Amino acid sequence: MGKVINIQPVTRIEGHARIAIHLDDNGNVNDAFLHIMSLRGFEKFIEGRPAEEVPRIVNRICGICPWMHHLASNKAVDGCFDVIPTPTGHKLREMCQIMAHINDKILHFFFLAAPDFVLGPDSDYSVRNVIGIVKEAPDLAARVVKMRQLGQMMLERFAGKAIHPVAGVVGGFAKPMTEEERKGLLEDTRTLLDFALFSMDYARNSVFPKYEDIIAKLGTITTGFLGTVDEMGSLQLYDGDLRLMKADGTMTDFPVSAYDQYLSEHVESWTYGKMPYAKCWGEGFSMDLDTPKGVYRANTLARINVADQISTPHAQEELEVFREKFGRPAQGTLLYHWARLIELVYVCERTIELLEQDDITGADIRAMVEPKAGRGIGAVEAPRGTLIHDYTTDENGCIIKANMIVGTTHNIAPMNMSVKEAAVSLIHDGVYDEGLLNKVEMAVRAYDP
Repeated sequence: MGKVINIQPVTRIEGHARIAIHLDDNGNVNDAFLHIMSLRGFEKFIEGRPAEEVPRIVNRICGICPWMHHLASNKAVDGCFDVIPTPTGHKLREMCQIMAHINDKILHFFFLAAPDFVLGPDSDYSVRNVIGIVKEAPDLAARVVKMRQLGQMMLERFAGKAIHPVAGVVGGFAKPMTEEERKGLLEDTRTLLDFALFSMDYARNSVFPKYEDIIAKLGTITTGFLGTVDEMGSLQLYDGDLRLMKADGTMTDFPVSAYDQYLSEHVESWTYGKMPYAKCWGEGFSMDLDTPKGVYRANTLARINVADQISTPHAQEELEVFREKFGRPAQGTLLYHWARLIELVYVCERTIELLEQDDITGADIRAMVEPKAGRGIGAVEAPRGTLIHDYTTDENGCIIKANMIVGTTHNIAPMNMSVKEAAVSLIHDGVYDEGLLNKVEMAVRAYDP
């Protein structure tokens, strides 16, 4: 009889999961699974609710990125009611969504991922955490905590709540921005941009070079990618068309409203997590490491792979450095961390761009709304990937059907593949230790699930 190694729970991720590594009689890896057994149920229990209430309900799906669900939901209800937000309302929504990315990226890189790199993947698990970072690099830790708090408080000061927001409303935004608020947010975002540039430089020159072999190989698989771009092919996080890239670099762009013509969802008996795949490729679905079928990835690495360029100057410079070193598309799983820091630079720059636009303080923040029967599909790029909310309403404006593809679910199949690839490469003849198993966890942690 073979043996099963259980890693339970997977640590330093935003949620709950376990890894099961199945060994054969010789102690080599036969298979490996990432089990996600939490059930949300939001698609069913919002049925019958007035659609305008739903953006205030689905923000409870995730306490880490509630703004993403809040705004994707608002966009979906806009579509159901056939309303176009005012330009200022649109910009205020995007600004909040982009600002929420700042906090999230600081959280993941420094609190969840950094212990593996600053302290080392084989360091004692009892200190391989954020407290260990505080002891190892107290000045850096103090600055990180201060910047994370600054980003959260910016959202709270302007929108009332940083977590479980209610400021986005159907047709636009609930409150205008004052000139005093604009100036304060600009000053704080410039501080955060300085920190983002420092973080990028620190990681590129002092952290990643020490682990080049691990970054190049650990959990690396070959897949396609999904992200959002504008009409110029530039990286977008709030609005745009979806772009699906094959592993060979060929790309297809399509509107969010047509997502179900290009993507489908696969279900396995050993997990509650649905596995989206590219049905438009016409090859079905398979997680075979040598010949995967229909599998693509989302999240930071996917977004910078599918984008032709980034519209802000510092982030574009970093993208050029990244592509010079790793090519396009880059497939290394741990490169998600590098891509995450490039996006941190971008979201700071983009927030400044929005705050410097004169009409961001305009009073016309919300369009008139009439509840009606319809279908609306809203999408944004959440930190963990493309987030899609798809609602249908009846003549009273109540939800009769809903489908959601949450950012992490795009990566459930790839995470399983990366876990298996890492386990196969690391475990031989039944020999393993805690540090080696942590490296298997690192393959999951890179996706920030």
